[in-house]
Amino acid sequence: MEPTEENIRAWDAAHRALAEPVELPPIVQRTLGDLRGKRVLHLHCGTGEATAALAELGAVATGVDARPGALETARERWPKILWVDGDPQSLPRQLRRHRFDLVYSGEGVLGHLDDLAAWTTGIVAALREKGELLVFDDHPIADCVDSFLHWRNDYFRDPADSDRLWRTGQVVSALVRAGLRIEALEEYPGGTARRRHDRRIPATFLLYARRS
Repeated sequence: MEPTEENIRAWDAAHRALAEPVELPPIVQRTLGDLRGKRVLHLHCGTGEATAALAELGAVATGVDARPGALETARERWPKILWVDGDPQSLPRQLRRHRFDLVYSGEGVLGHLDDLAAWTTGIVAALREKGELLVFDDHPIADCVDSFLHWRNDYFRDPADSDRLWRTGQVVSALVRAGLRIEALEEYPGGTARRRHDRRIPATFLLYARRS
C-alpha cells in the first residue's frame, strides 16, 4: 500500500476509533481533590477526557499516549493542554526530569505493559521529590473470573506467557523496588462501567504511593 494522504488519514481514523473515551472515575476525582497549581502527568491519556478533567480540578496537566490518532483528537478538543506522543513504559526524555507533582496511571495501562520495571522507572523519573502516584486500573482477578463466577484464567500464570495479566503483588513489588512508598491500596467490587462482574469479585483497584 502506498503511503498516500488518503491512506494516512484512513490509518489515523482507524486508530483514533480504537482509543475509546475514558472519563475520570468519580473515586479518583474524590481522592485527588483540589489540584490547583500541581503539575500532573496522565499516562495513556487516549483522547483526553480524563486529562481534561484533571485540568478542571486545577492541574497543569500533560497527557501522554502512543496512539497518534487519539492525541490528534485530544489536541483538537483541548488545545491548551500539552499532549505528548510516547509510551507509558518508555517515556520521552522531556518527561523524565523530575518535574511532576503527580503521575496518574488510569484504566487500561497495566494491560498494555510488557515491562513493569520500565513503567515504574519512568514514573520515578517523572516525579519530583515527595511526588505522588495514583494508579486506578482493572483488578487482575476480574480478568480471571467471568460473570458467572467461573474461573477462566489462572491468576498465577506468567504474564510473559499470556495477555499481560500483572498480579497486584507484582505491581506493588515493582513500585517498591523503584523507590516508591505505598501508602494506600483499595479494591472495589464489580458493577462498574467497565466491569459487570458479581459484586463479590473485585473489579478495580486504587493505589496511592509517594516518591521518597
